[in-house]
Amino acid sequence: MAFEPDIPPIQVHLCVKGGKAAIAFYERAFDAVETFEQLADDGMRVLHANLAMFGSEVMLHDEFPEFGADVLSPLTRGGAGMTVNINLKLAGEVDAAVERAVAAGAKVIMQPDDMFWGARYAKIQDPFGHVWAFNAPLGNALLAANTDGVKQ
Repeated sequence: MAFEPDIPPIQVHLCVKGGKAAIAFYERAFDAVETFEQLADDGMRVLHANLAMFGSEVMLHDEFPEFGADVLSPLTRGGAGMTVNINLKLAGEVDAAVERAVAAGAKVIMQPDDMFWGARYAKIQDPFGHVWAFNAPLGNALLAANTDGVKQ
């Protein structure tokens, strides 16, 4: 809920078109666990949901155009305005996260690759328009090879 003792200092609050379907997708794609859900008065749209995933929590709600432009999903707006970055511990977890998300219905924006900044990195777009990046450190030998010539 809102003010538990271990609430993170920054939380993502996603607006989606199709809240129940989004929750089901995140459960399949990211092994999310729904910890709270409240439906709107119409009994169909998700007013608020909390999903535990990746060692943190994401909040989610359906779009409510009747309440203004700040409660519209990326699908309605024409694209995501930001990327949710997931920091993983091991480089192989990036590939696994992308594979699982794609199997659940996500689209790859950037294939997993070793980056010059010393990370394994990839990006996907979920069926609800949100962009997710997966980032994990490379081993020291790979980091040294990828940062040759990069100013410190």
